[in-house]
Amino acid sequence: MNTNLCRIAGTPLTKVVDFGKQPLGNGFLEPRHFGDEYFFPMAVGFSEQSMMFQLIEQPAPEKMFHDHYAFYSSTSSFMARHFKEFADQVLRSGYPEKQDPFVVELGCNDGIMLKNFAARGIRHLGIEPSLNVAQEANKHGVRTCSEFFSEQLAATIVRENGQADAFLAANVMCHIPDILGVVKGIKKLLKPTGVVMFEDPYLGDVIAKTSYDQIYDEHVFLFSALSIRYLFGLHGMELIDVQPQTTHGGSMRYVLAHQGAHPVKDSVARLVASEKEQGLDRLATFEQFRINVEQSRANLVKLLKDLKARGKRVAGYGATSKSTTILNYCGIGPELIEYISDTTPIKQGKFTPGMHIPVVPYQAFKDNPPDYAVLFAWNHAEEIMAKESEFMAAGGKWIVHVPDVKVL
Repeated sequence: MNTNLCRIAGTPLTKVVDFGKQPLGNGFLEPRHFGDEYFFPMAVGFSEQSMMFQLIEQPAPEKMFHDHYAFYSSTSSFMARHFKEFADQVLRSGYPEKQDPFVVELGCNDGIMLKNFAARGIRHLGIEPSLNVAQEANKHGVRTCSEFFSEQLAATIVRENGQADAFLAANVMCHIPDILGVVKGIKKLLKPTGVVMFEDPYLGDVIAKTSYDQIYDEHVFLFSALSIRYLFGLHGMELIDVQPQTTHGGSMRYVLAHQGAHPVKDSVARLVASEKEQGLDRLATFEQFRINVEQSRANLVKLLKDLKARGKRVAGYGATSKSTTILNYCGIGPELIEYISDTTPIKQGKFTPGMHIPVVPYQAFKDNPPDYAVLFAWNHAEEIMAKESEFMAAGGKWIVHVPDVKVL
């Protein structure tokens, strides 16, 4: 979808950063597909009316989410723990009614969160547009349908199951261009006392850390409390709580309800005040972000070229969607990064989108470690550092680019 208008307010967007031609973040491919690889012009804009930071153009959803989508949440033990805590919090919150609660999750992936409800015999439904991961969820006993969520689907769910006590999503809402349609669907699906709880990468962290790799084809929006309050306010719903999360390099969990259904916690006013202080409601902040992004690119390219000139071997760690933005924006290919090691079998033996760096199994990193490893999965740094003491003991060094480009 190509629009120079804000998807929420319908008013013109101001372009703030242009990342040039980018491939699909998760579009890992074989050499036979190099010739017909898909690219789109990736730029982000800001609306001072809705305070929403968004992609100006996004590929069609079916190009990104399909029956061979290359991401399974359950491959991370850290995320499995995180989603168990999320599920526990939903149940503790008292929002779901004690009598036969019904929980719906949008973008449930392979059932990593909903299985915690299924195990307790709680009525649930997962909505997952990527067929291969939806089938995986069903295999694990999580009732899942493979469709895109809409007002029409919400009406069908209500007809067949009744209204939902809780509507959940994690790292999904920011993927949906027709977010207005989704909010209308949620309003229809949710009981008068029901709650919406979702979390996504947080705009405030992206701006503070210059973590521009959070911007890729799937992330059509980066949210703040200001923009979420505006969006749901258009449909008679209000933000009642916010809870910062450490996942994905800084996320925010938003809790919303029908206007007046639940008291609004102080956390909302506190976060809104801090966002205004950070300037998340002003264009000038995003213009400074562009300058910081350009500087980060220059620093990373210089560091890699210097290492290459000194005869050092550099590999990547974690073939993430986020790494696609960095590699293509910075023009980093196999001449600077020899390979990227990844534990996801579906990516191994393929090449990175756009820059075509080979993706190898993790064992190759163990058997033939580089001198330096670029930590593309920097949001899992703690988990990774604990696992890689051997690499560091042998003199291996890490390169990070968030919040600054440096060798650890």
